[in-house]
Amino acid sequence: MESNELDNPPMVYQTSSHLHRLSNLTMREDMSVNRSTQCYDEEKTMMLQIATLAMQELERLVRVNEPFWINFSNTHQDERYTLDHERYCQFFPKNNHIRGDNVSKESSKYSGIIGLDGMKLVDMFLDSDKWRNLFPTIVTKAETTKVLEIGLPGNRDGALLLMNEEMHILSPLVRPREFNIIRYCKQVDVDVWVITDVSFDSSRPNTPPLSHSWKHPSGCIIREMPNKSCLVTWVEHVEVEDMLHTHHIFRDFVVNNTLYGAESWIKELQRMCERFFSFYAETVPAGESIGVIQTIEGRRSVMKLADRMVKIFCECLRMAGQLEFQHLNLESSIGGVRVSLRQATDIGQGIVVAAATTLCLPLPAEYVFDFLKDPTKRYQWDVMAYENPMYEIGHVSNGLNPGNYTTIFQPYNPSENSTMILQESFTSPVGSYVIYAPIDIISMNAVICGEDSTKLPIIPTGFVVCPYAQPNATFEASNNIGSSSSGGVGRGGANTLLTLAYQILTCNPNGIDQHQNMEAFATMNTLLTTSVLKVRGALMNSY
Repeated sequence: MESNELDNPPMVYQTSSHLHRLSNLTMREDMSVNRSTQCYDEEKTMMLQIATLAMQELERLVRVNEPFWINFSNTHQDERYTLDHERYCQFFPKNNHIRGDNVSKESSKYSGIIGLDGMKLVDMFLDSDKWRNLFPTIVTKAETTKVLEIGLPGNRDGALLLMNEEMHILSPLVRPREFNIIRYCKQVDVDVWVITDVSFDSSRPNTPPLSHSWKHPSGCIIREMPNKSCLVTWVEHVEVEDMLHTHHIFRDFVVNNTLYGAESWIKELQRMCERFFSFYAETVPAGESIGVIQTIEGRRSVMKLADRMVKIFCECLRMAGQLEFQHLNLESSIGGVRVSLRQATDIGQGIVVAAATTLCLPLPAEYVFDFLKDPTKRYQWDVMAYENPMYEIGHVSNGLNPGNYTTIFQPYNPSENSTMILQESFTSPVGSYVIYAPIDIISMNAVICGEDSTKLPIIPTGFVVCPYAQPNATFEASNNIGSSSSGGVGRGGANTLLTLAYQILTCNPNGIDQHQNMEAFATMNTLLTTSVLKVRGALMNSY
């Protein structure tokens, strides 16, 4: 029986010169791999040294108040601290990383009880997606660009990450802050972790360009406590150059009230942890069962959709690539109208046009917030209601604060309108939000029945409400933020900063030309102008 040629392939003889070329190629590849490994090891060693020094500084700042910290709170129960920079620099001398006349230094320390066990919180802090979801009103983007150490299994001790994060709050008139940071996790005792953030020199090769923000050793110490909770002490210490790019009213408001400070991070974390507990409830609470949401699956589906709606809205406020149009203006607005365009990747094909403006109203912020979330008064200002009364058909509580909830509205005469409105209202440490979106009845009913809402198109609109005191009353206002029954909006100032943001979808998937630009902007300008007049008129007439 003849053997198959495929079983005995012919031998291939190689010349010595060919083998020599192969050998040289292999050597070059090995040298390249070795150089790459050496560079990686050097970078990792350097970053670990930076992180270790930062962690040592952070530990000292957390554990010791004097001589570093000045208590600027009115009460001992709610202690807020800011650094004494002169004493701080004596112990931790540093160069100014950002130079210029418009650079400000912000520092704060604050503690709070968080309703999650420590290990779960550590895992969430070391996952950039979960980190962003924990702080929807502060963090607009977060990405882990490099994992140098994943940390020990079970406690994540030694985890070392390089992260890029962007923060933004309140209004397009506030400039976003971007940080390129090392995040380092160290378990320093039984059930005690230190999470350290410190800026990494982004002028190094293969890293993003140097931003106008620098983070000195910041972060938190997490101490496990009984009943699956933990005590978190947070330190935030940054240099930022955004004075010229942030409207002067918001610049003073943000800096004087330390709205990017430690207290904001702690209180937003507390709010979101309460929302998590509400989401994982095993039964529909008795007070909610009178509405259309009758199953726990439907309740969670509605909450998921509302959560995505809030994140899209907060990202919209950043106004990436915003455009200035002189003809789009409102006489009573602060800073005019900001417009931006973005590809509608998450809601099908097309371009989303977003526009926002901010008003200063001579009304208490708590009143404005209560008015805007009240369905019985919605017909007075909501152009989508077509002056028809609405009523609440579904209600989901999102925590201990009675003002934090998700609702579903329907017109009194649904036969005239095939749309429901999903709305989330809540108070965060930086302001109060009323965010909503129209959803067709068929889709909304599917969500209520518990179907997956991940791919359901949603284009949110909404308001951000925050109290604003005149400069001579700033200290009083800062001490009232977070002290009212609403949890974050007090009556410290007689005025309110009200930001309105609207979005519409244009249908051309290939972008829009100049003519379509003008049509879209004219439509948006009409919508925004009409809404501003209606909202301002309704608020002023009913107060």
